[in-house]
Amino acid sequence: MFAGRSLLETVAFLLSLLIAIDVHEFAHAWMANELGDSTARYYGRLSLNPLVHLDPMGTMMMLFSLFSGFGIGWGKPVPVNPLYLRRGPRVGMGLVAAAGPLSNLVLAAIVAVPLRLGLTMSWSLLNLLLIVISVNIGIALFNLLPIPPLDGASILQGILGIIRAPWAYRVSDALDRIGVQGYMIFVLLILVDQILPISILDLILGRPASLLFRLMIGL
Repeated sequence: MFAGRSLLETVAFLLSLLIAIDVHEFAHAWMANELGDSTARYYGRLSLNPLVHLDPMGTMMMLFSLFSGFGIGWGKPVPVNPLYLRRGPRVGMGLVAAAGPLSNLVLAAIVAVPLRLGLTMSWSLLNLLLIVISVNIGIALFNLLPIPPLDGASILQGILGIIRAPWAYRVSDALDRIGVQGYMIFVLLILVDQILPISILDLILGRPASLLFRLMIGL
């Protein structure tokens, strides 16, 4: 993804990724706490300190990005007890899940304000802001995919929990059954995407991300 970029740009991407993951995981913990579950707060996750949200393997992958030119990484999942959530397990977990991607979109919009205002800045600062915006949009949209264990699956479960209809129960049950196979489904999607003449990932992630990026910076 980041092959061919300068070392400075790659480091800026890694820094942006660290900030995005930190805000994302904090938002999960904050929402869970607001809904009555203090588990994340008990484990010290209700914090903007990025060190408490770092996953060992996810962090290694972020560091590997510095040398490989490929950017990927993830944070430590926030512990949540669905039984303590005031809105109920499914709806409550849907709200907790939604807080993560929403926080990334809000952060991207805030960072984009100086660009929308046309403020004068150095090229390095401009480039950093653009990377922060694009990384947060990318993380938000990626996590909104309705594939377990991504946030999108929990959000969809929350929506289905509100709908009192037989088909909603059937879809919800199907999501529960494929939960443990979510990673395999996503890997299969990537492999299939490589052989198709039209990129599925570009259609569902790349193009919406590009549109959001242009809207935020005012192009």
